[in-house]
Amino acid sequence: MNLNPEERNEQYERQASPPSRRTFLTLLSLAIGAFCAALVGIPVLGSLIGPLLLGAPKAEWRAVGKADGFKVGETVEVVYINPGSLPWAGVSDRTGAWLRRNDAEHFTAFSLNCQHLGCAVRWQAGADLFMCPCHGGIYYADGTVAAGPPPRPLQQYPVRVRNGEVEIHTSPLPLPGFE
Repeated sequence: MNLNPEERNEQYERQASPPSRRTFLTLLSLAIGAFCAALVGIPVLGSLIGPLLLGAPKAEWRAVGKADGFKVGETVEVVYINPGSLPWAGVSDRTGAWLRRNDAEHFTAFSLNCQHLGCAVRWQAGADLFMCPCHGGIYYADGTVAAGPPPRPLQQYPVRVRNGEVEIHTSPLPLPGFE
């Protein structure tokens, strides 16, 4: 295709001219939008794919103290490291349970969380009750619901005594039926 010199010059000017202000702002808006989408999308994608690649944290036996250190009939709060811990979690990686020594050989461990909305329950030794201060949930000493909105008893953890240490079989989250 032969173009005369004037048409060639006109075509060259169209190709060599800088983009208009409107084109520049459109491209800039698209680039900023793509950057923001990547800024939000990459962590979301990582949180969705991460568990598939790393697998779910497994429940583990955690030592919470010497068996001789707990009195029969007493309920105390014990602290342990969360099984689903991450290297950067720091102090927030520590969690706990309520531990009751039933007799010389048997212990019962309850989750710290109310089964209504997950608020922390407190042990009231004088009343022999667990109480949730947020919504009025009350549990008996065996973890069953006494009053209030909780739909089910406190979550219990399996407990064993091994080499004189009390160990609780903990889960990353105190979910009912988690094994």
